[in-house]
Amino acid sequence: MKVVVVGGGKVGFYLARTLMDHGHQPSIIERNKKLCLQIANQLDLPVICDDGSSLEALESAGTGSADALVSVTGTDEDNLVICQLAKRRFNVPRTVARVNNPKNAGIMKQLGVDIPVSATDSIARIIEREVDASAIRQLLSLNRGEASLIEFQLPERYQYQGKTLMEMPLPSDSVVVSITRDGTLIIPRGNVRLMGGDKMIVIAKDTVIHELSQALGLSAD
Repeated sequence: MKVVVVGGGKVGFYLARTLMDHGHQPSIIERNKKLCLQIANQLDLPVICDDGSSLEALESAGTGSADALVSVTGTDEDNLVICQLAKRRFNVPRTVARVNNPKNAGIMKQLGVDIPVSATDSIARIIEREVDASAIRQLLSLNRGEASLIEFQLPERYQYQGKTLMEMPLPSDSVVVSITRDGTLIIPRGNVRLMGGDKMIVIAKDTVIHELSQALGLSAD
């Protein structure tokens, strides 16, 4: 796979090196001449010393034939513009942008970035998932990690015993797929009552898994 990496700092450098180790063909665009020299001395790949938001630099890096472009500069605005240029002018199938301010992730997605990646959000979700790990088990990651198929079991002494699904303040970005009770599979509707020991399978966006855990009374906070 041919990947253009824009930004030759630590993130871009180690990303390119990892891609090489996995058999891919990365190239790097970096405007800082000193960084370009360091990268060229350490990695056997094309290094374009130019502004990654310029059409000339993107063309020199072979963006027109790239399978993906990843922009990991320290500026969200630059990452957005670079991904938009790659998508609109060079028809790159997949664009990934580093998001330095988590609040910008949704905007980037709306403006055409295929995969906005926020390190802050990712770390927060890992922490939340580890906290909830005793109650929730991930079965399957969906749509490149945007959502998950998860399984959890309600405690035997459940604080919301007898409440119906429709009475529970479940996040709108979650759907209860099934409930298993005493070995019997139940296809749930809103009037199904929750009982201690119920094993539930849910599809939910990763952003609401912790909220779902709280709504069901499974989270410590």
